Order: sequence, then structure tokens, then C-alpha cells
Amino acid sequence: MLVRYFAAARSAAGVEEEHHHLPAGSSLEELLTALLAVERATPPTGTPPLARIIARSSFLRNEVAVRDRTVALGEDDVVDVLPPFAGG
Repeated sequence: MLVRYFAAARSAAGVEEEHHHLPAGSSLEELLTALLAVERATPPTGTPPLARIIARSSFLRNEVAVRDRTVALGEDDVVDVLPPFAGG
């Protein structure tokens, strides 16, 4: 599945997007665990670690909000990581 990072999540992850190969039917929570298991460079000064950002983020699966982290994902799904942001 394709994971796309936005705003501070992009800075903390060090990439705009990445592919993850998990068994069919893996949950969003399992994907998030896999994301945090990737060895990454230290984020830029002032950027929280990815784990802290993910803990507060919202997620989209194929452009639809997902609140249940136990939802099963498919290998062709696109998951967006959307950290909290301010603005209007």
C-alpha cells in the first residue's frame, strides 16, 4: 500500500510517500506500527518525532476518513497521514 505524508509528518518521516507491503487484511494499526519500525534520520530541529505526530494524526484511506484503527487495508489502498494543523 502507498503511504503519503503531509506537513509535519512529511518532515518527520523524511519522505513524501513510501510503499509498505503487509499481509492482506492488515489493519491500519498494523500499518502504523510498520511505519514506526522503519529506521529514519533524525527529523529537522523543531519537528516532533514521527511517533508523536502519528499519535495525533488523522488518516484517510483512499481519500475517505478512517477513525477505526482496526479497519482492514488492501494492498492497493492509499493511506494519507494528516497531522493536526492550524489555519482557516
